[in-house]
Amino acid sequence: MNVAVMGYGTVGSGVVEIINRKDLGLTVKYILDLREFPGDENAAKFTKDFNDILNDETVKIVIETMGGQNPTFDFVSKCLQAKKHVVTSNKELVAEKGLELITLAKENNVNFMFEAAVGGGIPVIRPLTFCMRANNIRSVNGILNGTTNFILTKMIRENMSFEDALKIAQANGYAEKDPTADVEGHDACRKICILAALAFGNHVYPKDVHCEGITKITLEDVANVAGKGAAIKLIGTAEKLADGRLYIIVSPAVVKAESQLSAVSDVFNAVEVDGDATDQVLFYGKGAGKLPTASAVVADALDCAEHDAVRRPIFWGPEKPDLIADYREVENEYYVRGASLDASLISETLGNDAFITKPITENNLRAKLSGEPKSLIRVAKC
Repeated sequence: MNVAVMGYGTVGSGVVEIINRKDLGLTVKYILDLREFPGDENAAKFTKDFNDILNDETVKIVIETMGGQNPTFDFVSKCLQAKKHVVTSNKELVAEKGLELITLAKENNVNFMFEAAVGGGIPVIRPLTFCMRANNIRSVNGILNGTTNFILTKMIRENMSFEDALKIAQANGYAEKDPTADVEGHDACRKICILAALAFGNHVYPKDVHCEGITKITLEDVANVAGKGAAIKLIGTAEKLADGRLYIIVSPAVVKAESQLSAVSDVFNAVEVDGDATDQVLFYGKGAGKLPTASAVVADALDCAEHDAVRRPIFWGPEKPDLIADYREVENEYYVRGASLDASLISETLGNDAFITKPITENNLRAKLSGEPKSLIRVAKC
């Protein structure tokens, strides 16, 4: 089956490499990219004209690894309308435009698949969609960004400042020159939105999710919780509350030692899904990288080839008004440093003027604290 690859960057080139070297029944006919790649072994397959792909009826599967929303949304929409299956690794596209694209796919009886958009090479979309269908999902918690996890690991293990750890992450290619999307939590936010839509059945837009990054985490905070065997991680959480609303947040969280996520270190990612039949199931591995991510993309392409005439049941509904609860009104335990609180509301005292609260909403907690705390970090429920 003929395949076109749009975007020949890290992931796209990895996709072409895997398809070329393995006998998978797929053939790359076109590679769309505006750049020049002199001497590349795939030179005969390059095109700068999207219409070459769109108008070629022999191309049944289009793989999008360009990133962003423009012009990708337009290109992917036209491919689906032309009854071509589309596979993408583009988390921004799925988080922002996923509802429209899966609807287009359904209308045209083709597949829109995106395993690589969350967790890179870690299988999580397919297991959540198919393997756990007998469950009512109660929550999803995840370390969804390898860059921030690498930085926090350096801070925990080597007593390294955030700034110094970030420089090492950039030197190793884990962080971009502009690391904002990673360190401010935007990347993880897009991923938890996708997981929430799959788990709970309604589109969740990143703009509606409270998102905090790791730039304010201090070595003092890291040391305080480490003394109790816990660790600070950037955690994406999507939880169904008793009233049917969703608690969705991306922020630093204190992860207790007994949690499976507490030991996930360096650039590794992990997603914990809690179902009413399975209880906690953990998906763990490298969340990025050329070949790990490309392997997930190619697996989706093979799935499309094997289900050319039958749509895979990947779908969710539109956003619901008032579906997302105010994160400040959901009870959590909190790590607090630099402020005092009535002893009856404290569950554990730590060093350096820090403590863990009993379950309380953030709004109530702030009202009862004496002054603005230097640090206030939720304790993960996973």
